Amino acid sequence: MEREKGIFTVGHSAHEVARFVDLLARHGVEAVADVRSMPYSRRHPQFNRETLKESLKASGIAYVFLGKELGARSTDPDCYENGRVQFRKLAATRLFRSGLKRVLDGSEQMRIALMCAEKDPLNCHRTLLVTRELVALGRKVNHILADGEVETHEAAMNRLCRQLNIGEDLLRTSEEMENDAYAAWEAKVAYSDPKQAQRSRLT
Repeated sequence: MEREKGIFTVGHSAHEVARFVDLLARHGVEAVADVRSMPYSRRHPQFNRETLKESLKASGIAYVFLGKELGARSTDPDCYENGRVQFRKLAATRLFRSGLKRVLDGSEQMRIALMCAEKDPLNCHRTLLVTRELVALGRKVNHILADGEVETHEAAMNRLCRQLNIGEDLLRTSEEMENDAYAAWEAKVAYSDPKQAQRSRLT
């Protein structure tokens, strides 16, 4: 029986390459889409772009860099307010939408994992920005955790709501509460650029 195609996310964290590849293989991942704006790590050079690409190739896993399209550190000044990137604005850009399309098209052919650095998917734009848009388009996304377990995106958002003490409210829909959770956590983890902050003060 052919394995179902799908979309996952994963953080490289501080894993050794062999462990990281094992996480991918365990879930049948055939291609990694790197959504880091800067695909390099001084602390973990095994995940530098070129090194990782070769390591994955040796294990039969494809690699594509989508940090320009789907990265969190936008180069578009219109995506910033007071120096902090705004995920809603970034998600509406043509460049971002083109990156989403590449992921959607690719996921029809193979199992893809969107990769960034953060261990916990809730602390990363791969969840708060990219996955949010994929789910809005009707796609199912699961998060591969550091221990190899899988957390559905719904479960991840429920965890975030509990973490933020956003409980059931008869006056609001579950979608509204989830949007509150997205907004509150984005304000903590979204990229802040001092140059964009200075630009805001001067305009």
